[in-house]
Amino acid sequence: MALASVLNRDCANFPFDNCRTSDFGCGPEHSGLGLDATPGDGLSFSVRNPLCGGEEDGVERKIEFLHGTTTLAFKFQHGVIVAVDSRATAGAYIASQTVKKVIEINPYLLGTMAGGAADCSFWERLLARQCRIYELRNKERISVAAASKLLANMVYQYKGMGLSMGTMVCGWDKRGPGLYYVDSEGNRVCGDLFAVGSGSMYAYGVIDSGLRQDLTVEEACELGRRAIYQATFRDAYSGGQVNLYHVHSEGWTRVSQEDVLMLHQQYKGLA
Repeated sequence: MALASVLNRDCANFPFDNCRTSDFGCGPEHSGLGLDATPGDGLSFSVRNPLCGGEEDGVERKIEFLHGTTTLAFKFQHGVIVAVDSRATAGAYIASQTVKKVIEINPYLLGTMAGGAADCSFWERLLARQCRIYELRNKERISVAAASKLLANMVYQYKGMGLSMGTMVCGWDKRGPGLYYVDSEGNRVCGDLFAVGSGSMYAYGVIDSGLRQDLTVEEACELGRRAIYQATFRDAYSGGQVNLYHVHSEGWTRVSQEDVLMLHQQYKGLA
């Protein structure tokens, strides 16, 4: 049966005729069970196409996205630390180990990716365009609060339509450091610490044990780096490299990009 004909149907039927002989002697007439195959006897089964909606229940079928990642951001006295891994997965398959999960919106704003890579990339790049338009119209940089509100308003229009996005908008404006969580349901939350993704619980454990307001820049960077490493060690859907950013009054700075295997050897030696 042609593949195209199977995909275009709700249900594909596969009939089997018992009166055909098998070279391996595994048909009913060779089984030794005393069963005779008569012409017209046959077995058939059908495989339902999961991409087509069931007519009997009227429920629209949607593709289930399996994704995982670890991203975190937290505020301290010298700004905001943003740390992410770089692994992209498609179910149990590792699609990439070098995904850039921090989107540079402008020199003072960063966005993180968690959920569907296409959704996060598209909407945050669209946000970057809107932020630039705001600057041209108003002759000043957009605030972190306004940027996060723009993103939340844009994705809220598509609520319930299958978007998959959990992002953090981080930056520095006239009020100082800013950190907001925005997701594809239109939720928008301001906070001092967020971790998003399948490895977020492991990252929270490390951050909660070491976060202080009076951390130095070096201590804060090390805390974020170790939190992502521990998440990649325990979570199979996180891995690759640890990308670290520091947002301060002069904009954002990319601090480091380190392979988790090198970090594993480093931290194992310190233990």
